[in-house]
Amino acid sequence: MQGRIHSFESFGTVDGPGIRYVIFMQGCPLRCKYCHNPDSWDVRSGSSYSAEEVARGALRYKNYWRGGGGVTVSGGEPLLQADFVTELFSVLKRSGVHTAVDTSGVTFDPANEKSLQKHAKLLEYTDLFLLDIKHIDGDGCRRLTGADNENELAFARFLSDNGKDIWIRQVLVPGITDGEDYLRRTRAFIDTLKTVRRVEVLPYHTMGEVKYKNMGIPYPLAGVKPPDERSVRFAKDVLGAD
Repeated sequence: MQGRIHSFESFGTVDGPGIRYVIFMQGCPLRCKYCHNPDSWDVRSGSSYSAEEVARGALRYKNYWRGGGGVTVSGGEPLLQADFVTELFSVLKRSGVHTAVDTSGVTFDPANEKSLQKHAKLLEYTDLFLLDIKHIDGDGCRRLTGADNENELAFARFLSDNGKDIWIRQVLVPGITDGEDYLRRTRAFIDTLKTVRRVEVLPYHTMGEVKYKNMGIPYPLAGVKPPDERSVRFAKDVLGAD
């Protein structure tokens, strides 16, 4: 099986526990206004690799994985290529590697049996899910990403019901996701889940703006500044984040 891959990072420190090898998959169905990798949207771009090739490349760095490190698959939206990720993780598990997926959960459809089976198979080989809560409000999520949040919230419940460890991630965008009501609703949702091990607040940044310029795409959040320290602290307090 071949996967389309955007890029690799050999020494990741913010994509799960410890030092990690990070694989950024190509392709994403969402158009998050704060996305800093618009070059990862098109699943037809990137480079093609087999699961064995990617696993061999990752395992070269295994001796550096300290602090419970391992391999994280991110994106784009990695579960757009869920079958490939499952095959890759099955290979890595033969070498005892800790595996994690950074996902929005948008590809999960609780009403579709094939989707349920596909994602259940992935769970067999995945130790940790870094789940991005794009926006707790359905309308707000549509305005922010182009899609509602039903699938991602259903996926969170699916992970919890199946005993899989979750790290919740909330990108804090001034005027969009930082409202007190939204934050408290997000915390209330988190409280319904049984396997959340950590909550992270990720302050919005503008580092991807140059990519939009280079690709000739209007930057959706032009003029929006990163949140100040007080706003970040408040969000962390409400969400119970580290």
